[in-house]
Amino acid sequence: MNDTRQPAVTEAVERLGEFVAGHSRLAVLTGAGVSTESGIPDYRDASGAWKCAPPMQHRQFMTSHAARQRYWARALVGFRALHQARPGDAHRALAALERAGVVHGVITQNVDGLHQKAGSRRVIDLHGRAEQVRCMGCGALRMRHDLHAELAERNPEWQGVQAEARPDGDASLETDFSSFEVPGCRRCGQGIWKPDVVFFGDSVPRERVLRAQAMVDEAEALLVVGSSLMVYSGYRFARRASAAGKPTACLNLGRTRADALYALKLEAPVGVVLAAVAANLTGGDRAAG
Repeated sequence: MNDTRQPAVTEAVERLGEFVAGHSRLAVLTGAGVSTESGIPDYRDASGAWKCAPPMQHRQFMTSHAARQRYWARALVGFRALHQARPGDAHRALAALERAGVVHGVITQNVDGLHQKAGSRRVIDLHGRAEQVRCMGCGALRMRHDLHAELAERNPEWQGVQAEARPDGDASLETDFSSFEVPGCRRCGQGIWKPDVVFFGDSVPRERVLRAQAMVDEAEALLVVGSSLMVYSGYRFARRASAAGKPTACLNLGRTRADALYALKLEAPVGVVLAAVAANLTGGDRAAG
């Protein structure tokens, strides 16, 4: 760590540590910035703007076979980064704080499952989990690695293709996708396989929203980590906490949609800060990574 960053990190550790220690039953809302240190790219820059073209829209995926060909061909290449990712310091720190009784639960906008792999037990996957797929016709579930194996078998010319990874298992790849074979559901004979995640333009299931709202309501305070909250599905919880008079802190590199709502806003690397806060409050307890 260079000298110019050290004072900011030290101050962030001290101030966030005071906030966390002063509020039991802390709800935590996480975004892509928690997983970038695990090698998974994020969508937005420090100003909240898109770093790349926006991801697949739900309606486009459901209505266009060509869009699904492009999606699954790129996923066959780009999903490796997400599949191979392992929990980072931020994930392990939040798991340790949960075991210590400080963190009441985690609401994550990520679909990578890294909070659970780090040892967190009370996690609401707001946008779903990327490791499984669902038939949009009959509702059948299938593990994603199994579908990818079938995709690879049907499209052998895609073996060994390399491209820069994009968020959520996508890849920066543009070519002719028209010959890429995308299988349908064998159970119902015609269903579309879609990752069991909430695409842009779709809605988070109501039951999941209600569980997340209850987690915020039961907590004494909210901590936002690694999210710009530019998408309403996450922003609503910062608004809910603020409306209820619950103090909200944010640890994020860059601007967020909820900057006006925070009692405390810190801009510092999330992994190193959370790891230090957790070590100070738990005596060095760490989740297995």
